[in-house]
Amino acid sequence: MMSAELPILIFGFIIGFYMAWNIGANDVANSMASSVGSKAITLRQAVFIAGILNIVGATFIGAHVTNTIRKGIISPEVLNDPHMALIGALSALLAAAIWVSFATWKSLPVSTTHSIVGAMVGFGLIAGGFSAVNWGKLGAVVLSWVISPLFSLVIGFVMFKIIVRLILVRPKSYESALKLSPIFIGLTVFVCAMSFLFKTPLGKSVEMSNPAAAAISLVIAIVLGFAF
Repeated sequence: MMSAELPILIFGFIIGFYMAWNIGANDVANSMASSVGSKAITLRQAVFIAGILNIVGATFIGAHVTNTIRKGIISPEVLNDPHMALIGALSALLAAAIWVSFATWKSLPVSTTHSIVGAMVGFGLIAGGFSAVNWGKLGAVVLSWVISPLFSLVIGFVMFKIIVRLILVRPKSYESALKLSPIFIGLTVFVCAMSFLFKTPLGKSVEMSNPAAAAISLVIAIVLGFAF
């Protein structure tokens, strides 16, 4: 005999896959549009690369964001009721998925994170009123949405100025790009390696010191930077 929880579990998987499809349809463009637009990679290659990296990122580093959305925005008192938490989470996930799907249909690049956070806040307001929302944590999340574009603006401006100075204005820009590309690749790999060592359960289980993590990340960055 089928248990009452099994249909809900199946429905949750369906909504989850629907949301994952929406993330691929909408959010992948944020990271891959410049590469495809510059013809560095094809659209098919972008989809393949993004699929792999999204799975790796969600598996190894996404737990922190998941925990914040799962129990950082809504008061624990509301989530203590398993039936309320189940219905609310499914409703928030479906609402966010429908919105992202609509935005994709209209060619609007929107944030899935913004969508799911807003949906969770809506669930909290309905389930427990204004007191059910952790406004302090929500404020920190919203503040990060403001700070992130500003930091990205500054870093993007500085990096472009460096590329212009070291590559684009040089007489032999192509040769300069080939010569400096290992450095830029190495910087990217270094940041990714540091994130892996500090933000993943595997990295934390090693209990590596900051200098050791930086040294290992630097070695990986040098090896992979010159390998490509």
